[in-house]
Amino acid sequence: MRPSICLLRLSALGDVTHVVPLVRTLQRAWPDAPLYWIIDPAGHRLLEGLEGVSFHVYDKRTGLAGMRALRRSLPAAGFEVLLQLQVAARANLLSAFVRARRRVGYDRARSKDLHGLFVNERIPDRPGIHVLDAIGSFCEPLGLKQDQVVWNLPVPDAAREWARAQWADDGTPVLMISPCSSHVRRNWYPQRYAALADHAASRGWRVVLCGGRSALERETADAIVATMRAPALDLVGKDTLKQLPALLERADLLVTPDSGPMHIANAMGTRVLGLHAASNPARSGPYSDRRYCVDRYDDAARRYLGKPAAALKWGTKIEHDGVMELVTVDDAVDAFERYRADHGR
Repeated sequence: MRPSICLLRLSALGDVTHVVPLVRTLQRAWPDAPLYWIIDPAGHRLLEGLEGVSFHVYDKRTGLAGMRALRRSLPAAGFEVLLQLQVAARANLLSAFVRARRRVGYDRARSKDLHGLFVNERIPDRPGIHVLDAIGSFCEPLGLKQDQVVWNLPVPDAAREWARAQWADDGTPVLMISPCSSHVRRNWYPQRYAALADHAASRGWRVVLCGGRSALERETADAIVATMRAPALDLVGKDTLKQLPALLERADLLVTPDSGPMHIANAMGTRVLGLHAASNPARSGPYSDRRYCVDRYDDAARRYLGKPAAALKWGTKIEHDGVMELVTVDDAVDAFERYRADHGR
């Protein structure tokens, strides 16, 4: 079997990063199989150059006209298999513009927004697994098993050269702070980031800030720098999505809420001090190593939902105002010191 396969996953950056190991699994099984991926513009900027994949970009701002244009850009013969990796209403509707004989979607427990109307096969229902493993199980209806997780994100040499130029490679360990998620209620507080950063600096670490170009990210970075006693290298808004993986790769430890940079850093082999209260790190934390995460998800469940995390539906988000107050500076410092103890830094 050498099927033609189309993957549909538009966003977000963390989730498209989770799809890359599935691509690698398919490529190991069928090195010559044509792979197409319908993706959003930001995801494409991150993953452009992923070998063996033909990207087709859909911008949600183009609406139905963009969906019709996408259909015309795809092979007229259609595909043997569509892997419908997103359950949001827009993605479901977009999938109707893709010709495919087999249409593999999520199990019923994860389905929403009429997802079941757009698929004719489903992945196994396995509650309690990481998002990356759920995405990886899309190969199972094709007779495969994702038994190894490999990213090898496409990072150009020029991006690594840019990252190397930002600070001297002098052996000083680097704590990188990516302070903002696209979900505002997941975000920690500038004063607390500053306290953690000052603690790291007191241990001889270099502190580097990174992030995008939004007003919130700029304001948050400014507040962190203004509150810190120690100096910090502020690179917020200065990198591109192609340079971001190379930048994260140079860090020893990244501190961030549940965010795209968390998962990109993990894919690049960098350890992550994840700050979790609004989301469950067992489901959406850094896939490879969660030893340095702060986990206040159960505390948030008890305070805001009146029940322990174990009693919640898998994947429940607790994005309430003030939920990140549960993550204290002492929590983050303890996680940082766990990393230092393990790595002798």
